[in-house]
Amino acid sequence: MALTDKKTLSIIFIGALLICGPLFAYRYYTYFREAKRQQAILEQRKAAWQVLKQKLAKEIRHFKGEAGIVIKDLRFNWEISYNKDRLFPSASLAKLPIMSACFLAVKEGRIKLDRQVVLRNSDKFSGSGILKDMRPGVTFTVEELIGLMVEDSDNTATNMLTNIVGIDYLSSVFNSLGLKNTNLSRRVADFNLRDRGIENYTTAEDIALLLERIYRRSLISKDLSEKCLRVLKLQRVNDRIPKYLPVDVTVAHKTGLERSVCHDAGIVFSCKGDFLICVLTKHANPNAVASKNFIARAALYTYAYFEQLP
Repeated sequence: MALTDKKTLSIIFIGALLICGPLFAYRYYTYFREAKRQQAILEQRKAAWQVLKQKLAKEIRHFKGEAGIVIKDLRFNWEISYNKDRLFPSASLAKLPIMSACFLAVKEGRIKLDRQVVLRNSDKFSGSGILKDMRPGVTFTVEELIGLMVEDSDNTATNMLTNIVGIDYLSSVFNSLGLKNTNLSRRVADFNLRDRGIENYTTAEDIALLLERIYRRSLISKDLSEKCLRVLKLQRVNDRIPKYLPVDVTVAHKTGLERSVCHDAGIVFSCKGDFLICVLTKHANPNAVASKNFIARAALYTYAYFEQLP
């Protein structure tokens, strides 16, 4: 190569360094500055999470009853838990895994969502829901019954679905879904058997597992997970988790209420981040007001944790 050509290449190389060097330096500086900013935000988030833990611990200490709790930041997978594997009578919270099992039965071809089911007098159970007051002979689709079971916590709709798929099938699905401490020993609203000591149980850990799989769209299938989520968002009993939250905040949840037990479990969709909250309680109070307020405060504190984040 001629000397002139070498000089030309050297000039081009030096020119390129003079042009690109500052660009590379600026990019590196920008990357470093952003990484430092993100680290500061993370440290702030960790500190706020610890404050939330302390607030919840104080609430638990002052609560006159037993509680099982799982709260999870669904972005960072940080979890606050208390007695998460303690057994509680599931009450209507059992309708959440029953819904999941019904959708699995649909996928397996055992039942169809558009199947027509006739309401009979023998299906009717007391307690929550409107079907107990309807005349026999009215028909509903399986999909409508699932909606009534969750949105209105209808005991009769739950009984009709249980009759269709069977208690043994429901129990086997609970096991297959990884719900290691959730059982179905009787129909949800069979209070005669309950009074004889036959009880359905679950844990905050099991319900949290189910809800997270629904949220991640990994329960059964993406499509059926989304069906579960849509139904849970239509819940009409809003005197616990959503009670103190802004009205425009979306909550997908399921409640449970029976003698001496009061629960709520769901997913809160916040503009600053989504979180999972399961609070199961058992109390000796004449009513469930204190338990409902305890659950509502836990949800409010968790929501406030997200809202203060940058």
